[in-house]
Amino acid sequence: MRKLTVFPALLLVVFANAQVKPTPASERMKSVEQRAALEQKSVVNDVSFRNIGPTVMSGRVVDIEVNFADPTEFYVAYASGGLWHTTNNGQSFTPIFDSEAIMTIGDIAVNWSNRTIWVGTGEVNSSRSSYAGIGLYKSTNNGKSWEYLGLPESHHIGKIQLHPTDPNTAWVAALGHLYSPNKERGVYKTTDGGKTWKLTLAIDENTGAVDLEMNHDKPNELYAAMWYRTRRAWNFEEGGKTSGIYKSTDGGETWKLVSGPSSGFATGDGIGRIGLSMAWTNTNTIYAIVDNQNKKEGGAARPTSTGMTIRDFKGLSKDQFLQLDEKRVDSFLRNNRFPAEYTFSKIKEKVGKDEFKPSVIYDYLKGPNDDLLDASNIIGCEIYRSDDGGATWKKTNTKDLPNMYSTYGYYFGKVFVSPTNIDKIVITGVPIMMSVDGGKTFTNIDGDNVHSDHHFVWMNYKRDSHMIIGNDGGVNITYDDGKNWYKANSIPVGQFYSVFVDEARPYNVYGGLQDNGVWYGPSTNRESSGWHDNGNYAFKMIGGGDGMQVQVDTRDNNTFYAGSQFGSYFRNNKQGTQRLPIRPRHQLGETPLRFNWETPIWLSKHNQDIFYIGSNRVHRSFNKAENLQNVSPDLTKGGISGDVPYGTLTCLIESPIRFGLLYTGSDDGLVHVSKDGGYTWTNITGKLPKDLWVSS
Repeated sequence: MRKLTVFPALLLVVFANAQVKPTPASERMKSVEQRAALEQKSVVNDVSFRNIGPTVMSGRVVDIEVNFADPTEFYVAYASGGLWHTTNNGQSFTPIFDSEAIMTIGDIAVNWSNRTIWVGTGEVNSSRSSYAGIGLYKSTNNGKSWEYLGLPESHHIGKIQLHPTDPNTAWVAALGHLYSPNKERGVYKTTDGGKTWKLTLAIDENTGAVDLEMNHDKPNELYAAMWYRTRRAWNFEEGGKTSGIYKSTDGGETWKLVSGPSSGFATGDGIGRIGLSMAWTNTNTIYAIVDNQNKKEGGAARPTSTGMTIRDFKGLSKDQFLQLDEKRVDSFLRNNRFPAEYTFSKIKEKVGKDEFKPSVIYDYLKGPNDDLLDASNIIGCEIYRSDDGGATWKKTNTKDLPNMYSTYGYYFGKVFVSPTNIDKIVITGVPIMMSVDGGKTFTNIDGDNVHSDHHFVWMNYKRDSHMIIGNDGGVNITYDDGKNWYKANSIPVGQFYSVFVDEARPYNVYGGLQDNGVWYGPSTNRESSGWHDNGNYAFKMIGGGDGMQVQVDTRDNNTFYAGSQFGSYFRNNKQGTQRLPIRPRHQLGETPLRFNWETPIWLSKHNQDIFYIGSNRVHRSFNKAENLQNVSPDLTKGGISGDVPYGTLTCLIESPIRFGLLYTGSDDGLVHVSKDGGYTWTNITGKLPKDLWVSS
């Protein structure tokens, strides 16, 4: 494998614990300046890079701004891929934000009358791959140069609204820090083109502004969506009582809550992200989409089929567990390859004696994404409508929308109303859905070439069946309300979690991408559209989901190990004929294993039959990931209670020089070494900074 290894270097990231202070924006900017200076002095400064791909999957779009007069011209903003411009309906794009200090974007706005572009940095979707920005930029020459406008600690900007007639007045929805509280969040206003800013709506240090609507007929009338959210490495609190909708009638100088208990809008501790859209044909009509994390009345409904599912075992009390039907449970256990030595009678006995927890069956059998996808006990996605300027609200959807958000509505939160039809709205989530009856019923308008996880919709003001949308897979365009879609994905952007190369000649490059699976292709590839002629794209997809780490057996450069989030790995060959799921399990009754979002794997370069994978422990196979065995104790501090796995291994490597010399790092700052292939382990953290994420 052609790979330069600096050993045993460690990279510790300020991320994990509240004891670690957030890095000030001034220090982040200083680091950017230092990097630029080092680049100028670097001996490889003149080495040029070329794009080898892949590009067909594209990456996560957060915003699109379209020219009203000519819809073939638009700008596309990416979560961490900068800003791109097209003048030919997405046939080709030009990057115009690549040279700035930050590449992550939350929102853009364009004044088409004077061609001024505003960029709000820092994505607001609040996922693990959402990176902080440093405020706002403005360009008056189509991105040839940019002026920095401040708000460095805003971190994540959800919306920019430009006054329709006064180019110096603008409003910004600043969400604030994701992993720590801070004051620079809320609605900001400028009246001098961004030279100075005034915070006009602020709630507290954990509640920021995520969306902002302006009445284009009366620009002093604004609506702001405020969102309470706190994320830690071990827990994400997606909502709170301070989330809500505020209205201003004096240009954002003062604000009034319009989503209180008497308004008809959703309230409670679980009110999460809110998205807003005002009807152009009647500005008294406003739609709101809300991620309602409040629990359903009566709790989650249990499956009614005669066959059992894993959900039947989730959240049971001891008494509920002991009352389960023995024959049904035994049948379920056998069908799900439960350890043969355990009958339900034996398990029930141990639960009765408190030797096993009532969650023992669920903990053993649940998949890596079961908790993430099971939204059965929360209200979830809701649509509200006001026809009196926000004074009162009414829930419109007549049926639940359980598949819209799953448990992670914080990642979406957008509603868009047609510019010509007050009853036609499009909402974004895992699917993209449309309603033509004012939000009562919805139809899925996804296409077979449309990626899931949607974040933006633009509808043509002259023909609302013409839409341009942005999702985790780039840009799609329709002219018939989603019956057919064109995929405009020539932009070479994506979020790679990992990159690997094999020893073929020419060597192949492998990578795991955020929500776009695992791909590989030849290092000699020169990216172009020529492959459309023969249908043979150089890069191939070999895994789905959020693509994570890759290891390749270089003895044949054909056998590979890859997977997706939370340790869902597999072994296969490039022909797809030898797929083997890889999933270490705890012993029944033990504390369940904890897997990081990007679970580390390693294939020994000394003997490529030996495979390692890390949970909170190290697991080893002498037979190409078959017959995995635990070879370590818990190599973390033991985890912290929350809804995100924490106390997990984040890196796992073996010395390229010495067989069996293994190192691990964890998300809570521990470093361990084994000098005997995993039989014994020593904590060598020493005086390293505490509680930092060890990434490599």
